[in-house]
Amino acid sequence: MGTRDGSPICLSTAALREARLVKSSFKAAILFVLIAVTGYLAFYYAPIERSMGVIQKIFYLHISCAFSAFVAFGTCFYANLRYVFTREAKSDWLGVSAAEVGLAFITVVLVTGPIWAHPVWGIWWTWDARLTLTFVLGLLYLSYLLLRSMIEEPDKRALFSALFGIFAFLDVPLVYFSIRWWRTQHPQPVILGGPGSGLEPRMRVSYLLMWGALTGVLILLVSARYRLEALRASVEDLRREAEVR
Repeated sequence: MGTRDGSPICLSTAALREARLVKSSFKAAILFVLIAVTGYLAFYYAPIERSMGVIQKIFYLHISCAFSAFVAFGTCFYANLRYVFTREAKSDWLGVSAAEVGLAFITVVLVTGPIWAHPVWGIWWTWDARLTLTFVLGLLYLSYLLLRSMIEEPDKRALFSALFGIFAFLDVPLVYFSIRWWRTQHPQPVILGGPGSGLEPRMRVSYLLMWGALTGVLILLVSARYRLEALRASVEDLRREAEVR
């Protein structure tokens, strides 16, 4: 055991926090280097697409962020389902963490899409199925976060947001399959698009590495946000106990 004025417990806790910080910083540095490498590959290793030219390079960031956002929203969906059946606070923490990071990634998709589209389509935006459903997806998860901010009681907030999060995820498969089910401004998919689809080998390598790097960033951000949410919940519990006293 230890004392309040320099106890082994306090020292070990501080050392543990420092070790976690060093570990997180090391992971962040590795991911930064990996993203720099994948950026170089996208611009200099992958060939220039013949019909779209250099602007097609946005593809690597745009599509990678989209699939990473799907991973985040899928994680949120799993956490929400788990909370509904178990009422574990940890599931709620994971759900909101994944939703926030996923919203950031889908925002990048919505910003880079028009930048890519304007030189190729001649327009910044059109309300076709995929664009509209992706925009709605962002609004749904923004609404999920707004709903959480409007409910003060923790258990009620967690349950209502979990139910809404389960509903919001239904838009993810609609976004993915939209260009297969409806005629849209988007071309047919080159990722998992079936016979006749696919990427040139150097493009495929550059894309997969970019997606891997961004998914690593997503995992790091969700983990950091999860720890922050756990700390926030602890502070909220202490404040509630103090009010009762």
